[in-house]
Amino acid sequence: MPFRLLAPLGLLCLLLPLHRGAPGPDGSAPDPAHYRERVKAMFYHAYDSYLENAFPYDELRPLTCDGHDTWGSFSLTLIDALDTLLILGNVSEFQRVVEVLQDNLDFDIDVNASVFETNIRVVGGLLSAHLLSKKAGVEVEAGWPCAGPLLSMAEEAARKLLPGIGTFIVEFATLSSLTGDPVFEDVARVALMRLWESRSDIGLVGNHIDVLTGKWVAQDAGIGAGVDSYFEYLVKGAILLQDKKLMAMFLEYNKAIRNYTRFDDWYLWVQMYKGTVSMPVFQSLEAYWPGLQSLIGDIDNAMRTFLNYYTVWKQFGGLPEFYNIPQGYTVEKREGYPLRPELIESAMYLYRATGDPTLLELGRDAVESIEKISKVECGFATIKDLRDHKLDNRMESFFLAETVKYLYLLFDPTNFIHNNGSTFDAVITPYGECILGAGGYIFNTEAHPIDPAALHCCRRLKEEQWEVEDLMKEFYSLKQGKSRFQKTTMSSGPWKPPAGPGTFSSAENHDGVREKKPTKQRIPLLSCPSQPFTSKLALLGQVFLDSS
Repeated sequence: MPFRLLAPLGLLCLLLPLHRGAPGPDGSAPDPAHYRERVKAMFYHAYDSYLENAFPYDELRPLTCDGHDTWGSFSLTLIDALDTLLILGNVSEFQRVVEVLQDNLDFDIDVNASVFETNIRVVGGLLSAHLLSKKAGVEVEAGWPCAGPLLSMAEEAARKLLPGIGTFIVEFATLSSLTGDPVFEDVARVALMRLWESRSDIGLVGNHIDVLTGKWVAQDAGIGAGVDSYFEYLVKGAILLQDKKLMAMFLEYNKAIRNYTRFDDWYLWVQMYKGTVSMPVFQSLEAYWPGLQSLIGDIDNAMRTFLNYYTVWKQFGGLPEFYNIPQGYTVEKREGYPLRPELIESAMYLYRATGDPTLLELGRDAVESIEKISKVECGFATIKDLRDHKLDNRMESFFLAETVKYLYLLFDPTNFIHNNGSTFDAVITPYGECILGAGGYIFNTEAHPIDPAALHCCRRLKEEQWEVEDLMKEFYSLKQGKSRFQKTTMSSGPWKPPAGPGTFSSAENHDGVREKKPTKQRIPLLSCPSQPFTSKLALLGQVFLDSS
């Protein structure tokens, strides 16, 4: 009987020593300042160990104090850790690493590399670092953020990934906006639409599809491995691009997911065509879901599911890769915890939305567990088996890119990432003045933050300039009681070829200078005149729907 083992194993977690900053007898929440410093120390123990023992390999092997290549040969840990350095306030090391990457990173090599992992870690990491360079004190070239060495490297890597494109809308739409080349966003949109068109009659998708035949190889439908980034990027792509169609697609999926896979605030795996349960398991990768729910304003459901997942963490001191929900125990050969970030990520989002101290307690438990179980002389080791705390000789790069970053941001409410728009930077580009750093950062699935305002810095269309001028003229005309211009609002729908020529209407032709020109549906430079899709409020990257 597996339940006989739960009590002694649970005690392993309960007996972890309480440190200063943990809740006291009065139930006070963990002290954020204390745990912020603890997290920072965790980062540098891991980061310094990588530099001393593993660089220029992709990742550190902490038990043997050496390195190995995993997802290519790109010094992945260095790229993945770069924006974390700035979030922790280390501008000098950020600047040094940028120089190292410029001098040493080479994509003209013959290696087997994962398309997905290269995109989220390398392309995403370089794009984020590029957009944060000026904030980090890097001397940027004229034309930034529409040009720069890190952007060029990201573009070079992305072009090599084009033949195998997947659901990369966050990174590839950002690339298209910054470089002016629409090919990246176009192919990413095609991938999203192909999956949408392949859903079953009951609205579900499987977790593995043959891209050549379009047939589903694995027909298990859920929210975890294989489809997690797809759902995540529908929501984040919708927010980043203010795209009502992407949000509508996710909300349709969300209905089917709730109808067929949700049971008592757990999400099971079901047969995509029939909706019958195929795997009653929780995968640790699924722990991103409460954070995603918070982004659409579904806070109550998010918290209930989060608390379910948190009980698993308390049981083992981490999240096993697979957890059998009916049995309340791990699944054979899936007992490990490779220091994944997803539950901590959800805690960070939900704490920003609710301020619930329970979420800080998860952060405390994560710090205590990881330090107690996983810390070794040369970094932090993957936990091979949560039942007996055996370790494996690997420290994945996402530990520094995601796990530590989300922990730090959970305990650092005043970090620039959490900016509410009260401060910003005005940057002059070849296309005019651009506002950056106002907040609302969108994290890619490797926790690399993208400034959504940057997408409007390098693609100011003539039509958009005219629209702004028309709106300003209308404003002043109305103010003077002489309304002469008819207001126009550009569509915030997806970027696609127009059905026919379009015009911006006005009562006059502005002295005949502007002729009717064909237009594409584009995201407006200024989205203030109208709220996108059905949102009432978009703040700090969160979208609150009418029904919330």
